[in-house]
This record gives sequence, structure tokens and C-alpha cells, in this order.
Amino acid sequence: MKTSEAFWQAFDGLINKCEIVIDRPLGSVHPRYSNLIYPVSYGYLKGTKSMDGGGIDVWVGTRADQMLDAVICIVDLVKRDSEIKLLLGCTEAE
Repeated sequence: MKTSEAFWQAFDGLINKCEIVIDRPLGSVHPRYSNLIYPVSYGYLKGTKSMDGGGIDVWVGTRADQMLDAVICIVDLVKRDSEIKLLLGCTEAE
């Protein structure tokens, strides 16, 4: 199996086995930045762990299939940390 294929299959396995918890639905306001409105639903994969101690973050778009579209690596220079975010079911515009 190619390395890139194994990479995507590993994430698909997590997505299929872990519940998606949406704690900030589409259109909700960010808890600290009132001018930031979530353009898609935001949450995490229950039972997983990320660098911040919480679950692996997911952005869930409006497509019905909710297939994994992309993996994003975020580097925060203020907090001096990094995280990954999974995009699921996002349209090109989202």
C-alpha cells in the first residue's frame, strides 16, 4: 500500500469509529471573538486527542456525504503550537 493511501485510510478509520461532536454549529458566534461567525459547523472527534488536549478538530460542511476532503495543519505563532483540522463534507466554496 502506498504511504499516501495509508495516510488517508488512517483518518477514514478514525472518522468511521469516532462520534463527531458539533459544539459550534454553522452560523454560531465564536465564544471569544464576537465578530467571528462559523461558516460551517465546528467540533471534534470524540475519543481522540490533539495537541491542545482536546479531540481532533473537524469542520463539517453542508455536503450530505461528510467524506474527508482535506487535512489542515495549523501553526499558531501566538500560542506557539500546532494542530490538525479535518474538513468533512465541505464544498469548494466552504
